[in-house]
Amino acid sequence: MASASSTFFVPIINDNPEGWGPVGVPEDFENIPYAPFAKSDKLGKASDWSVQSNYQNRQFQSSRFQGQTVNSAFTYQHTDDEESFQVVDNKPNFKPKSYLRKNFNQNNKNRQTPQNRNQPNQQNPIAARQGQKNQKQNQKNRNWQRNNQWTPGRGYGDLRIKRESSVEIRPEWKVKEEIDLSSLSKITIEEVPVPEDLVSCGSLEYYDKQFERVTTQTGKLLERYERTFFKVTTTDDPVIRNLSMKNEANVFGIDAIICLLMACPRSIYSWDVVVQRVGSKLFFDKRENSQFDYLTVNETAVDPPTEDKDPVNSPGSLATEATIINQNFLHQVLLRDAPRYSFSQPNPFQSTGEPASIAYKYRRWRLSDDISVIIRSEIDGVSEVQGNDLFLTIKALHEFDPKISGVDWRQKLDTQRGSILATELKNNSNKLAKWLAQALLAGTDQLKLGFVSRSSLKDCFSHVILGCSTYKPHELALQMSLNVKNMWAILKYFIEMCINLPEGKYILVKDPNTPVVRLYEVPQNTFENEEKPTDSKTA
Repeated sequence: MASASSTFFVPIINDNPEGWGPVGVPEDFENIPYAPFAKSDKLGKASDWSVQSNYQNRQFQSSRFQGQTVNSAFTYQHTDDEESFQVVDNKPNFKPKSYLRKNFNQNNKNRQTPQNRNQPNQQNPIAARQGQKNQKQNQKNRNWQRNNQWTPGRGYGDLRIKRESSVEIRPEWKVKEEIDLSSLSKITIEEVPVPEDLVSCGSLEYYDKQFERVTTQTGKLLERYERTFFKVTTTDDPVIRNLSMKNEANVFGIDAIICLLMACPRSIYSWDVVVQRVGSKLFFDKRENSQFDYLTVNETAVDPPTEDKDPVNSPGSLATEATIINQNFLHQVLLRDAPRYSFSQPNPFQSTGEPASIAYKYRRWRLSDDISVIIRSEIDGVSEVQGNDLFLTIKALHEFDPKISGVDWRQKLDTQRGSILATELKNNSNKLAKWLAQALLAGTDQLKLGFVSRSSLKDCFSHVILGCSTYKPHELALQMSLNVKNMWAILKYFIEMCINLPEGKYILVKDPNTPVVRLYEVPQNTFENEEKPTDSKTA
């Protein structure tokens, strides 16, 4: 069988006698567009389904293609064939209802545009004035809510501020519990417990009503007084010891400690409370040589005081200044030569010297069938209103630098006292919450709040009383979003956590830099070797 021979075709070679390369364009490559380009050039796309058309060629383009040219020869061009293209679909078009768009269009009808913003309403000028009035009022409400609203964890934003603990944590201390303060702000109880008065002792001076008429123009110089203040802790109180021996309750404390626990989610600075479990009873105490009774200043402010700045305005100096101001203000607004309002029993801590105007109420609350708590609460004064005696809680706020607070009291206090109070509620949320809790525990009818300012910015020893306002504790608590049920739920939480512990000594310590409280078990002789201070303080 003869094999088929393979054929070979000689290709056509275009010879270029004058050089090298083609001498013409082959027929297969005619009418094809050509444009020179480099690797860095951006080629056009036939179609891009990943990006919407209104975002193309705008700021959403990739930055690596900015400043580069595009070869239009390779870009997809629309042709007339697309006009004849149709989608064959028998399903009806579904258009979802857009309630948000409808409300937006309705609200957009009355919105002012740049063309008509400055034009008066010619058809109804009364409606135009009313609309402007409502707009200003709504803006004021939004500003007040923004400035006055408190949120858990506030004050921990600046991580550069490293605060020290109120007590040195020793290696032998054992951590028993760790509580997140943000979780405590969400708990509540069904009903607020009703107090029962057990013992009332001490005497009160009457309030001088002329301080209600003090203004920034008629301010009065804050005077200094030599009177004795008793800051006796729970286990040193003879009345509480007597009530404990009679088994009147199984939990005991004083209002300063109980109010601190009730308002602890608002606290920023470190604090500590000693817990003693004796038999079946529980005692909340304060540690000796502690700064427990000193008042904080701008604790919850956005820019709180620090040690690195002016030493006159350091947290320790301001706390001492605020404490002395409150003691002197309390005595100055009371009538010293008038007869006193006296309770059935005398002051249990009075020994020598002129006693301060203060009375104590020992009241009992039943939180459950197994928990009864007795709290010693303080009353600062009494006021006669229409023949009735009203018990008072008297406190004072003080201004140390208008530039820091943002509001000058001497210029705004007479006309914008509500704005100043809102600023104080924001900057001193924890302190005001404790004051209101103290007024609610004592059952006082009114809270007298004084506004005291420095005579000079650098002089922390001379002050001027610029005004005094009267508030009802329950109404002011609502204004600053202080939930009374939440306060009692927090106290009940701490009691239930500690009352089941074994007999011994414990301490609750607030972490100085995080919203966490830790319960430590400490040896029985802890803090007993410290130098014991006197139970009284003199202004």
